[in-house]
Amino acid sequence: MAGGGNFMNRVISYLVNEVVVNGLANSRAFQRFAVRTSRRIDEVSVMAAKKKQELAEQMKEVAKNFESKNH
Repeated sequence: MAGGGNFMNRVISYLVNEVVVNGLANSRAFQRFAVRTSRRIDEVSVMAAKKKQELAEQMKEVAKNFESKNH
């Protein structure tokens, strides 16, 4: 009996998943949301890479200044 309940849960889960996935895949609003989100993540990634580079350059300058003051 427990195995039958597990099977039914999996079937229901599969059907709900199919309805949700197909519903979202065919939703213009969700597609626009996904595209905007993807673009924003790309923009944030580029900004983070630039900041990382800027900080690395600043740290090099600090280290160079520290070295020159201690010699």
